[in-house]
Amino acid sequence: MGTDSGAARTLLDRAGTLHLHTGNLMNWGRLKKKCALSTSEELGDCIRTTLNEWSMKVSPELLQESPNTLECAMTPALETINPEERDEMKVSVKLFILGDGLSSLGLAVDMACATLDIAQLDSVIIAPPPLEDGAVLTLEHLEPYWRELESLVQDKKVVAIGTSDLDKPLLEQLYLWAQVKPSSNQVNLASCCIMPPDLTAFAKQFDIQLLTHSDSKGKSIDLTGSSL
Repeated sequence: MGTDSGAARTLLDRAGTLHLHTGNLMNWGRLKKKCALSTSEELGDCIRTTLNEWSMKVSPELLQESPNTLECAMTPALETINPEERDEMKVSVKLFILGDGLSSLGLAVDMACATLDIAQLDSVIIAPPPLEDGAVLTLEHLEPYWRELESLVQDKKVVAIGTSDLDKPLLEQLYLWAQVKPSSNQVNLASCCIMPPDLTAFAKQFDIQLLTHSDSKGKSIDLTGSSL
């Protein structure tokens, strides 16, 4: 059944899209044994392990089919939400955009819902879109992505949408422009020890929840150690 990683590499080279499912990280016993990892290290470790596990199970039939979209999953770690417990949970997703990822926002939401076996996400937070070196994030950069998020709200696939790493002036611009207002804004504590007072005051005035995160900014994921 299994083949070597060369077959997996051939499939990856031929495919146009890779859907990678790490599953519930809480089910990864190997992560619990490690010292505290940064979010980028944790993600990189999960991607490496998932790719390695998948590469060992590539079937000759799959190699012959050579699909354009590859499904790469850690099946034992996959976990859906019990319908009886759904009302007691708030399901939030944070989307990170790579390259021209506008068209992938809806697909990412659909995949998250399908993976968890739910009809709707309670919240979607979008990380700032990638910029060219030296460019400064503006409302113009955010607008196309926010319109896509608004359409997901209108289609009832998402209840609320939020932002990440916006300062007070840019958050205010987005709030005044948007039809569906941002319900939250994440602040990276690596860049500020406390919430900026002007941001706190604005968020309180317009009922925007301020959250914190520790996601690495502008760092690529090191996949050294993958057998592919």
